Amino acid sequence: MKDRIKQIMEAQKMTQQQFANYIGLSTASLSSIFNDRTRPTLNTVEAIRNKFPNININWLMFGDGTMFNDGDDTEVHQQQEEGGLDLFSQAAGQSESVLPVTRQLSPEIRTEVKYIERPQRRITEIRVYYDDLTYETFIPEKK
Repeated sequence: MKDRIKQIMEAQKMTQQQFANYIGLSTASLSSIFNDRTRPTLNTVEAIRNKFPNININWLMFGDGTMFNDGDDTEVHQQQEEGGLDLFSQAAGQSESVLPVTRQLSPEIRTEVKYIERPQRRITEIRVYYDDLTYETFIPEKK
């Protein structure tokens, strides 16, 4: 996966430090990934996905398919040859985007909690085991 992260970095013409800052990862963490001291975590993958929405996650994690979800890397390569993508143009007040968003991958997740009515439970017996292999049983009085 580290080679594919490097490919993204190179496609965007960014240094390790620029890339780490852009995705919100420490430069030390990115460096340790590239030096094989650690492996990329899910947080790293999510950080890349958040900043590059049309990155193909299967490609990033497993090397399957093309770099981008739309399957056509030629537009990105053409932009690189023409001077690269300006990742910081929005901060400079320009309207050029980093990469076009092709679709939203994560569906809306809804959480439901179901409460099941159950009769109140009562303690019927308590056993205490001791280290000398004996035990005592306590039975509460019935009301």
